Amino acid sequence: MGKYILKRIALAVLTLFLVCTLTFFLMNLVPGGPFMAEKAISAQAQAAMNEKYGLDKPLTEQYVNYMERLLHGDLGVSVKQRGRTVNQIIATKFPVSAKVGGISVLVALAVGIPLGSVAALKRGSWLDNLIMFFATCGIAVPSFVVCTLLMYFLSLQWGLLPTYGLSSWQNYIMPVMALAFYPTSYIARLMRSSMLDVLGQDYMRTARAKGLSQSKSLFKHALRNAILPVVTYLGPMLAYTLTGSFVVEKIFTIPGLGSEFIGSITGRDYPLIMGTTIFLAMLIIVMNVIVDIAYKVIDPRIKLK
Repeated sequence: MGKYILKRIALAVLTLFLVCTLTFFLMNLVPGGPFMAEKAISAQAQAAMNEKYGLDKPLTEQYVNYMERLLHGDLGVSVKQRGRTVNQIIATKFPVSAKVGGISVLVALAVGIPLGSVAALKRGSWLDNLIMFFATCGIAVPSFVVCTLLMYFLSLQWGLLPTYGLSSWQNYIMPVMALAFYPTSYIARLMRSSMLDVLGQDYMRTARAKGLSQSKSLFKHALRNAILPVVTYLGPMLAYTLTGSFVVEKIFTIPGLGSEFIGSITGRDYPLIMGTTIFLAMLIIVMNVIVDIAYKVIDPRIKLK
């Protein structure tokens, strides 16, 4: 176990290094710069701003300087939000996204796992077809369409919920529903196919032949083995929802990390683009390592090598 964890940490560091390198050079290959869109700014002022933020140096030198600061945990200073560092922006905005995303993850698991299990147990019935119909719609329909439908019916037509901000608990309902819709549908489909495979195994038939009740055999034997594909999906899903869907945050005017990332791209805020990209990549890598270790806890038969 110890050797495996060390190996995964080494691979995680290498992956993060590649992400940083590719993002840095691809970002700087795009024509233009962060001060090109500034209104009524002269060429001399642009040169002075580039010199202030070190953007006048050769690209390789900028890269080396950035990586040296990154080793000390310094993600740089935002070139658009004057006086604020990228570390401060992430520390301020990430908890907002994490709160909405965390609730969405819990909702997706609490709804998706039972729906998939019920669909597997009632295979071929009208209930199975109904659950799979909604699960397919949840995977196929884009998040901005879900957000639009929620806002139209729950706010505009029926006047039940507010449409922007996070000032009260009602403000969380529509963003959480929009964020949880896709993972709930995906988990339900994963759980159904995995549960069908487990229910057909020999040990399940043996358990039923020995007189074990359906509920006990389901929760004691089937669910523990069928949930492994869901655990695999849990890693990237956590990273995606905790950082917040960019589209959902933008539509519902949520002051989270997703809206900052979109703003950094449109404003060509290089340090903020790098910082949010590195943070998201690190979160995904860490979640995947945790999921791999969780395999061993859920199923002791799995060998980590």
